Amino acid sequence: MSNHKNNLRPRIIPPNRALDAGSRVACWCTADRSAGMSDPVRPAPVITTPVAAVPSESPQASDGPPHTLAPAAVGLWRLQRLLRLSVVGLPLYGAIGVGIASISQPAIGAVVGAVLVLFNLLMSIFWPPLQYAAFRYAVREHDLIVQSGVFFRRWSSVPLTRIQHVDSRQGPLERMFGVQRLLVFTAAGVSADGVIPALTEANATTLRDALSRRGGDDGV
Repeated sequence: MSNHKNNLRPRIIPPNRALDAGSRVACWCTADRSAGMSDPVRPAPVITTPVAAVPSESPQASDGPPHTLAPAAVGLWRLQRLLRLSVVGLPLYGAIGVGIASISQPAIGAVVGAVLVLFNLLMSIFWPPLQYAAFRYAVREHDLIVQSGVFFRRWSSVPLTRIQHVDSRQGPLERMFGVQRLLVFTAAGVSADGVIPALTEANATTLRDALSRRGGDDGV
């Protein structure tokens, strides 16, 4: 009976042993934390090179995406502007000149009409090379970025995960110059969210297939 009472008595742990027990608990917590319970370190995003799309020219510019359009884009845009000038511009500017001549001197109307025609003719010749030099594109790790604009630069980003389908189209004039348009559609709207206007046929096919694979579509 006396032995049973002795076993029921509370035991007093010496201070030094209590500290040893606490240190062991702290060591166990530290070991568990070092074994993998700490917060993981997230890697920084890495921008990759364009996906299997080799353009006709690839100047490495520090202020924009590296890829440019096909050189035939300049001739295509010049022809399109000249056709618009001849079909729409000449009748319109002629009507403007006649209208001004009816309310003032005929010479003033003729000068105004001639100035409008000359201005649009010069724009048809000199503006397309500036557009070509300003337009660039690149496929990065998470998006397609398109740069455009001569005086006012514009950048458009299309997330690859939101791409629904990618179309390549070619009109009669584009077929004449051997280029195609690439249209990128997302779930945000009906119209294309990204347009690359004048790619060579090989580059358009390669880029269309690459974006379709990244976006989960088979291409058109």
